[in-house]
Parts: sequence; C-alpha cells; structure tokens
Amino acid sequence: MAEKIIMPKQGLQMTEGTIIEWKKQVGDTVKEGETLFEIETDKLNIDIDAPASGTLLAVLRKEGETVPITEIIGYIGEAGEDVSSLTGAPKNPPTEAPTESPAESPTESPTESMIEAPTEAPTEAPAGASGRKFVTPRARKTAEEKQLDLQKITGTGPEGLVIERDVLAAAVSAGSSAPGQPSATPTARKLAERTGQDLASITGTGPRGKIYSADIAAAARQKTTGSYPESAEYGAEEIPMRGMRKVIAERMRSSLDEAAQAVHRMDIDMSEAVRLRAAFKAEGRAVSFNDIIVRAAAAALKRHPRINRQIGSNGNILQFRDVNIGIAVALDEGLIVPVISHADQRSLEDIHAESKRLAAAARSNTLQPEDLAGGRFTISNLGMYGLDSFTAIINRPESCILAVGSITDRPVVIEKQLAVRPVCTLSLTYDHRLIDGAPAAEFLQTLRGILQNPLLMI
Repeated sequence: MAEKIIMPKQGLQMTEGTIIEWKKQVGDTVKEGETLFEIETDKLNIDIDAPASGTLLAVLRKEGETVPITEIIGYIGEAGEDVSSLTGAPKNPPTEAPTESPAESPTESPTESMIEAPTEAPTEAPAGASGRKFVTPRARKTAEEKQLDLQKITGTGPEGLVIERDVLAAAVSAGSSAPGQPSATPTARKLAERTGQDLASITGTGPRGKIYSADIAAAARQKTTGSYPESAEYGAEEIPMRGMRKVIAERMRSSLDEAAQAVHRMDIDMSEAVRLRAAFKAEGRAVSFNDIIVRAAAAALKRHPRINRQIGSNGNILQFRDVNIGIAVALDEGLIVPVISHADQRSLEDIHAESKRLAAAARSNTLQPEDLAGGRFTISNLGMYGLDSFTAIINRPESCILAVGSITDRPVVIEKQLAVRPVCTLSLTYDHRLIDGAPAAEFLQTLRGILQNPLLMI
C-alpha cells in the first residue's frame, strides 16, 4: 500500500509551504528518515524526511510550487506499484464523461474544502480546438459558479488535468475571487462605494484574491496617474513575491486591515540604563540596551496583564500568564521574529545570551519552529540606524509591538534646570479592540519607571 507524502505543518501559524527541491527523483529508492525534499515557509527553510522506506512512485507537486499544508504531494511504495488511481491521472482516458461525484459533505471544514481529494475522478470538458480536456468534478462546479470557460484554463494536474486550484487561479486573474461578489473586507467595500469603483474590476492582493482597502486606493491612484509597464524595457526586474516576502506582505496588510491600531509615544531618560550597562561592561559581562529594554518590558507586562493578551480564533480574548517576547531580526530577504520565552524569569545575561543565539540562528537559517512559537509581545529596535522614533505594525495575532528609537543626548528640564540626558523614544502600537488607551499609557508609564530605575526589574 502506497504511503502518502504530504506538505507538513511546521509551526502553529503555517498554512502553506513552497517546495524548494526534491532530493529524490521518481523511481529512486528512499529510506525512512532520510531527507526527501526541502520546503520554504514564511520563516524557515526546512529539510523534510521521508515518512517511509520504499520507492518514490509519484511526485504531484513540482519544485517552486506553493502547497497548502496536509495536501498530498507524492507517494512512496513498492517498486512497480500502480498509483495512477491515487494521483488522479487516468491510465486510459475515458471516452465518455463519468457521472460527477456527490456533493461534498456539509460538515467539511473550510481548510479541507481548499484541498482537492487526489482520488477525485476527472470528467471531460467540452471538446475545443485543442482536443479533449479532463476536469475534476470540483473544478467543473467551481468554474460554473464563477462563469469561467474551462477551455481557456490550463490544467496543472497530471497530464494537464484541470483541478480546482487552476480554476481559482483563473478566477483571481479575472478579478473574481468568489461566487457572486468578489471577496473584500468591509473597509474595502466602503472605500469602493465612496470612490465609485467596481469591486469586480479590482484584483485583490490578499489570500485567494481577497480585496483590501489598499487595493482600492491603489486602483484609484492608477486611474488618476496611470501606471508604467512592468517590463525590462523600463529597467524593471521582475522578482517573484513568494516565501518570507510574500507572507510578510500578506500579514502586514492583514494586520493593518483587521486590527484597530493606535499608537502612544513616550520619551525615556536612559541615564540609569546607561550606568547599568557600563557597570556590566566594567566587569567584562556583555549586556546590550536592547536586553535591558526586553527585561524591563517583561517586568512591565507582568504588572499589566491586560497588555499580555490576544484575540483568539473564536473571537474571545486570550489572557496569557507566560511572558514571551519576540525580538524582530532584519534579514536580507525580510524580517523574522524569534521569541525569548519566559523573559520575566530570566536574568539580563540570560536574555543577552538567548538574544544572541536567536539572532545568529535567524541569519544562518537554522532557527527551529519552537524558536518562533508562542510570541505575546514584540520589540522592534531600529535605534542602531539613527531613527529617533518610528511606528511599527503589530505582529498578528499579538496585540502590541514596541518600537525602540535611538538613544541620543537631548536637552531636558530637571527640577526647573536645563540638563542634557540620554533619551530614548518608545512607541507602543496596540490593538484598540481589546486594549484601551489608558491601560496602554499606564503600561508605558510603568516601563519608563523601570528603565529609569532598573532595580525595579527585580
């Protein structure tokens, strides 16, 4: 019996992965546990081991393809075993279209409905100039709902079989991402109404073609200013939006579109933090300003549990007891946020060692899924680039992100006397759906108090 090879789920938030390389070819002998293929997720490149020993009988998805988690991408079995019925490729194409399969069960989950069953029997589309075209029943049904001509859709299944994914891709390119009206956020629909734009004429950049408000704004700008052709003639290089860059784009847009993001800023006198770091340095013990801010933020979160919460998938508020802080690390291809777990229970030197390990692993692409899991609150520090302050976008599903600016000498008034002190501006972006302005301000006040008196970390 052939063993399925699926796109594995690597991390709680992973929904799809891109196949980077198959390490074996069809017909090769495979041993259980040896590397079979490499995938790219939104955060990592991961080697995936073979689930069983045998012969690689079929590869259903090619290198470079992005595949939803749990979808079957190949089979392993005994040499010579026939898997044509499992891959959906008919050994002898039927001369008559077989009866379509019954409608799917109403209890099927939304995630499952996006994954075509490999055993689905194909039917024949109406003959066209190019000859017969074979189509799965689900793809045919979707094409009828979206009023698409199957003869104009290129199949990516075995032997050119048209599957539902091909129809959905054609629908997106045609500007229709769902039956009836295109899928769009409420904000996008309102903006389209105000600007007099037809949603059906706009291509969404969200998952499965969902239209965001930014898509409406971009379409409005294009109408008034026009657009430049995307070709080499104008010196443009076309770079595929995929992997980490694609997921960052989707999540940042989604974060702005879904969360009610508000920002508080506060200047912090870092004199005592500077003295604390100098004291560590004098003893030959390495501690950075970012380590001090991470530890101070952890202590403040412990005192303000209302900040340490998220909105769950069912819409309820999740109140966390553990304090796990993500640290944003810039990479050439994007941004990644490894997590320092239980930061409130760690010493400054422990936080420094863990931060250094995570940053090095991020840049060498050796982070493990557990290094990225469980983040509750993110700190993004761009002070080393000379930015006095900036506004960060919330790293969903978290509800807050702290943007840290540079520490610079600034004039301040202390007891009615002018003085020069090292000052840092902190900007807290928070989700106003579950955190109000006053609790957010109180959190910043506590954080400022701790940084100005680091003994309060203890």
